[in-house]
Amino acid sequence: MSLSAVLLAAGPSPSPSPSGTPTQTVPTLQDAQESATNAASWVEQNWSTWLAIGLKVLLILVIAGVLRVAVRRAITKLIDRMNRTSPGTNGTALGGLLVNAERRRQRSSAIGSVLRSVASFVILGTAALMVMSAFQINLAPLLASAGVAGVAVGFGARNLVTDFLSGVFMILEDQYGVGDVVDAGIASGEVIEVGLRVTKLRGDNGEIWYVRNGEVKRIGNLSQGWATAGVDVTVRAAEDLDRLKETLDEVAATMSKEEPWNELLWSPIEVLGLDSVLLDSMVVRVSARTMPGKALAVERELRWRIKRAFDAADIRIVGGATAPVEEDEPDPTAAVAAPSVYSNAASPQAEAATPLTAQRPGPAK
Repeated sequence: MSLSAVLLAAGPSPSPSPSGTPTQTVPTLQDAQESATNAASWVEQNWSTWLAIGLKVLLILVIAGVLRVAVRRAITKLIDRMNRTSPGTNGTALGGLLVNAERRRQRSSAIGSVLRSVASFVILGTAALMVMSAFQINLAPLLASAGVAGVAVGFGARNLVTDFLSGVFMILEDQYGVGDVVDAGIASGEVIEVGLRVTKLRGDNGEIWYVRNGEVKRIGNLSQGWATAGVDVTVRAAEDLDRLKETLDEVAATMSKEEPWNELLWSPIEVLGLDSVLLDSMVVRVSARTMPGKALAVERELRWRIKRAFDAADIRIVGGATAPVEEDEPDPTAAVAAPSVYSNAASPQAEAATPLTAQRPGPAK
């Protein structure tokens, strides 16, 4: 083999620099060709794997996107159907009257927002994990780190998480809604807004209470189902019971037929009978089942009508356990006390009780 062939096979050798150190030579065309050949062979060996991974990722993203759009559209249609549902279509007029338009809108909007957020999180999170798995990324450390971070966030924001979860369950269970009068323990009033974290109440004096949903341990809804209007009437024990009951029945029958009380009353006004009997008085209880939140108005109207009917029937209403003294009867205490006042000076006991200075005679003139 000639020297030129050996040098050619060995490749280009670095030429010495003037200082004696070898310098890097410029790549030749043969080196570039060899590098290109190696790259092409590497691409040829791995292109099928890349194509499979790319198609897999594209398929995952397309399926996730289509599924997310379909689920969100289905949730939106469900919410629109809830909003279009007219009161009274649930089979009972009572249930229809409990839900007004604003309450139905806010409840359906909150439920739709929660469902859409949960669906998007689940679908996109699952798609992201599948894409990383397609690139052969080890998910164990990532999931472990996410678990630790979730625990830390849960401890740090446990009040926020508690409020959110409580709000979700309150809305899903329809514990209360806009327009309801509720007693939340820490505050009471009319519900003006229901959120996932905070509920707004308007108090009796117009103040607005912001109640965190996680702080509500028990709640009393005064606007669900029905309310009871009860009126206690205290009369003299000497009143005729038959005449008393007849008068109350007339008041109840008249009020039940007049507007708007015939719509507010959901049951006939009943005279329940004697609630208590005392020495000089007795208490008669009248009760009726009314529309939620209208019991106070019914009670006031019922008292007004009972008072006018009793005045017309000459039935005396007393204000306590002891009947008041009749105007035409003299007061026996005053009758006894008056003579003692005027005869005080003439009686021997009065003279004894009079101070000595008053009995001492004056100086002789």
